[in-house]
Amino acid sequence: MTTSTQTFPLIQLRDVVKNYQSEAGVFPALKTINLSIERGEFLGIIGKSGAGKSTLLNMFTGVDELTSGEVIVHSSGESVSLHNLNENDLALWRGRTMGVIYQSFQLLPMLTLVQNVMMPMDMSGLYHPRKSRERALELLDMVELIEHAHKLPAYISGGQQQRVAIARALANDPPMIVADEPTGSLDSVTADHIFQLFERLVQSGRTIVMVTHDKGLMPRFSRHIEIVDGELLSEGGIQ
Repeated sequence: MTTSTQTFPLIQLRDVVKNYQSEAGVFPALKTINLSIERGEFLGIIGKSGAGKSTLLNMFTGVDELTSGEVIVHSSGESVSLHNLNENDLALWRGRTMGVIYQSFQLLPMLTLVQNVMMPMDMSGLYHPRKSRERALELLDMVELIEHAHKLPAYISGGQQQRVAIARALANDPPMIVADEPTGSLDSVTADHIFQLFERLVQSGRTIVMVTHDKGLMPRFSRHIEIVDGELLSEGGIQ
């Protein structure tokens, strides 16, 4: 670890390559990706199915190994090469630094909504059990689901489940949220409500990176990049 300053981006990808082995040979999923993610931005990663969006997401969450290159994280005055961390340190870093939201929600069906939101706090040990429950209820109130706190996920709608997933992602107060097609399975009105919630989170100081295939969302990001066949094609933003 080396000393860093707040002038650095939150995350930097340097010459990142990801290849997969298949029966047909080597498949290049990511081709020499260079990308910086700034603090407080709402970054959209836009591309068609199979373009490499989710693979790119997995690189800076540390979920998947890279073939070559480096992912540097700058936080708390230090610079860390993400893929040099061991599994325990990586899991600890991810639990405290990053909230992840999936298209399929991934709520545990046997747990109530409040228990689902409490889970990351209980696993990280950052909060006393009583405090984690209080915080979970506050987060459910923030996403306007407090009256459903003790229901199981099966008894609420898909849009409500996605809001619970957002509350869970915020449980440990991470500076960064990553969302993989979070509105892809929702109707347009519900998707817009979720997007508005993301915008409020960015205004409160969060950094959000969202993967989507919907080019219509481009103007709503503070910056967007397009990925095609594992390569960054273009970059844009609203001044």
